[in-house]
Amino acid sequence: MSVATGKIFSDTGWTLDPIGEEKPSLVRAIYEQKQLEVRDSSLGIYKFADWLPISRMLDGSSAPVTYKSEGLAKELGLSNLFITFTGWWPERGAFNRTCSFKETEAYSVCGRLTDAMGKALVVASAGNTARAFAKVCSDNSIPLVLCVPEDNLDALWFDAPLNSCVKLLCSQKGADYFDAIHLSNIVSQLDGYIAEGGAKNVARRDGMGTTMLSAVTFIGKIPDYYFQAVGSGTGAIAAWEANLRLIEDGRFGTNKAKLMVSQNIPFTPMYDAWKACSRDLLPMSDDDARRKVEEIVAKVLSNRRPPYSIAGGLFDAMADAGGDVLLASNSEAAYAAELFERLEGNDIHPASAVALATLINESRRGAIPADATVMLNITGGGEKRYQKDHNLFYLKPSAIFGLNPTLQEVEDVLKGLE
Repeated sequence: MSVATGKIFSDTGWTLDPIGEEKPSLVRAIYEQKQLEVRDSSLGIYKFADWLPISRMLDGSSAPVTYKSEGLAKELGLSNLFITFTGWWPERGAFNRTCSFKETEAYSVCGRLTDAMGKALVVASAGNTARAFAKVCSDNSIPLVLCVPEDNLDALWFDAPLNSCVKLLCSQKGADYFDAIHLSNIVSQLDGYIAEGGAKNVARRDGMGTTMLSAVTFIGKIPDYYFQAVGSGTGAIAAWEANLRLIEDGRFGTNKAKLMVSQNIPFTPMYDAWKACSRDLLPMSDDDARRKVEEIVAKVLSNRRPPYSIAGGLFDAMADAGGDVLLASNSEAAYAAELFERLEGNDIHPASAVALATLINESRRGAIPADATVMLNITGGGEKRYQKDHNLFYLKPSAIFGLNPTLQEVEDVLKGLE
């Protein structure tokens, strides 16, 4: 379905844009099953298969895990704080070996991809998404080309060497996520390659939406507040779309969770636009953006062209559900990470710490009612303990490109890798 017009059309297998429409818009999946049947947990993320646009189930996934907080809840004075955790935490049933909720995207997108397409998947990432897709594609022999900034190579660690079907291309030092996206767009123009699509891919969004499904099916109701740090905002869009389906389900309430999304100071394009009541992102030079990205601790929150303005994007999600865009500094995130590890018992990623920092700030200033049902989406964690217990292997780039590579340069490199 086109979010902009409401027009319904059949999926051709990899539809990323509304068919026959000029206005940019996200497309949304419509599922035959209106009431969600949660399947056996042994299926991992595919326990939510009723609301995933997949053609197959892959081995090795783990669904997000939700539990009721005690330590943080007491510290913040919130009696109904629920934490949805995606990462490595075996004691709580979380077995994401890349320690990130980006696995929810990868298992859903790759479950949508079919061998009949006969093309290599192309994915741009600031780090966590690349690690997740590399792991899933390697384990399932799915051809993949990753495009990642060279400065983020330390994020590409694995517990075993990868299958040769995974190739890595980098944008030079000083580049950011947007530069990696630019490189991936060039690769996708070549024969034999297909763009994953980012937020435009319904499988990516609905995979991420399983965090909301996990929370609501555990709590028994739609939460009042949803906290998450955002780089592209796709996870928050996904939570909103899942929320709409849960309302239609009819068993979990009719409210829309307020989207309390956060960014890492000083890289704050969506905060700036939201506070200016602007549907369009405010102007920011490439050099200024790259400088600000260098300063933030949560590098994955560095998308310069997020799906904020597009029909069905984050602006529309927040305008419909309510909420706010919040900010956290590096020092606030560090404090939040320490607090989570001390009170809840596991390490968390910087982006998750940014989200928690804003929850701490909002609760301590009295902006969240003490009895409100709050969902905190911890989008990655357990990495320190996982790395401590495993030998690590790092993916090396096959080529490093400048900021403006030509199509011919990229094509020559890829031919040399065949």
